[in-house]
Amino acid sequence: MNTFFIEFRDPLFSIIIFFTIIFIITFFSYWWGRYKRKEDSKQISKFLEQFRTLPSHNELKILIAEGGLSEKSWLLLASAYYKNGDYEKSIEIYNEILKLGNKRNTRETMFLLGKTYFKAGFLERSKHVFLEILKKNPRTPEALHYLLLVYEYMKDYKSALEVLEPLDELQEDVILERAYLHVLEALDSPNMTKEEKVQKLLEIYKNAHRLAYLIFDYIFQVNPQLAWENIDISKSELLTELFWRCDSKDLNLDIITDNGYLRELYTARGDVKLAYNSSIFELDVLIKLEGKSNATLSFEYVCDNCKGTYPFAFSRCSSCHAIDTARVEYSLSKDYGKEFSEENNSFQ
Repeated sequence: MNTFFIEFRDPLFSIIIFFTIIFIITFFSYWWGRYKRKEDSKQISKFLEQFRTLPSHNELKILIAEGGLSEKSWLLLASAYYKNGDYEKSIEIYNEILKLGNKRNTRETMFLLGKTYFKAGFLERSKHVFLEILKKNPRTPEALHYLLLVYEYMKDYKSALEVLEPLDELQEDVILERAYLHVLEALDSPNMTKEEKVQKLLEIYKNAHRLAYLIFDYIFQVNPQLAWENIDISKSELLTELFWRCDSKDLNLDIITDNGYLRELYTARGDVKLAYNSSIFELDVLIKLEGKSNATLSFEYVCDNCKGTYPFAFSRCSSCHAIDTARVEYSLSKDYGKEFSEENNSFQ
C-alpha cells in the first residue's frame, strides 16, 4: 500500500493538486460563462421586445413631448426609420419635433422632413417644405437641389429651370442640369411635333455633347436614318443597347463598316460578316457561334458616381441623382425571343 501512497511533501502531490485546482476553476468558469451568456441573451431579448411593435402616432407624440430622449436621439431614430424604408414613422417624428418649437435645428429638421416626403413620393408636401425653407433661407443649395428634383418629378420643367437661377448665383455648375431639363421639356411637350422634337434634341446635343442615350433613344424611335446621320461614334459603347435593338432594315451599313466596334457588334448579332473576332469576350463568343445558339446580349447600367446598378438605362441616377453618369455593362443571356419565334414556326 505504501507504494501507492503519495506524501504531501512529495513534488508529485503538488502537481496533482495544482492541476486539480486548474480543472475546478476551468470547470466553474465554463459553466458560469454559459450561465452569464444565457442571462445576457434573455436581457437583450427583453430589451428588444420593447421595439417589436412601433409606437402609435399618439404614443410617439407623448414620448417626444415628455422629453425623455434628446432631440438628437429622436433625429437618429427618424434617420433609422428612413433608412429602413419606414417613411411614415420618420415623417411623424420630424413633424412632432417641429411642433416643439425648438428653433435651433428647425431648418435642418425641415430639410430632413422634405427629403423624406420626397423619398416617400409625397411630392406636393415635399415642395411646400422646401419652399418654406427657401422663404426664410433663400441661399440653401441643398433645398434648391431637392426642390429642382421635386419639380422634375412633377414634370414642371419651367419651375425647375427657374430654380437653376439661384443655384447659378451660388456658383453651382448648372450647365448639364439645364441641358437635361431642356431635353425633358422637349420630350414632354404636347405642342411640338416629333420632327420638331428631334431637331430640338439634336440642337441640345450639338451644344452640350452630353445625354447621348436620352437623346438618341428618342431619335432612333422616330427617325432611325437621321439618328445614324447624327450619331456620335465616340459614344458607341454607351449606345450599345440602342444599336442592338435597332431593326435590321434601319441599319446604316456605311457607318457600320467604317467603325470597328460596330462591325464586331453587328457581326455578333448576325446582320453582317465584317469581323472574325473581338477583344470583348461577349461579342467574341457570339461571333464564334454565328447565330447557331439562342444567345444574346443583356444589359445593365452602373452609375459611375454611386456605383448603383440598374437593369435599365437612366439619365439621372435614382439613388444619388447624378446626371449622365451611366456606364453600360453587358453579358450573355438566353435569347427567349428567338426561342419563342422558333417554337411558333414549328407549329406552322
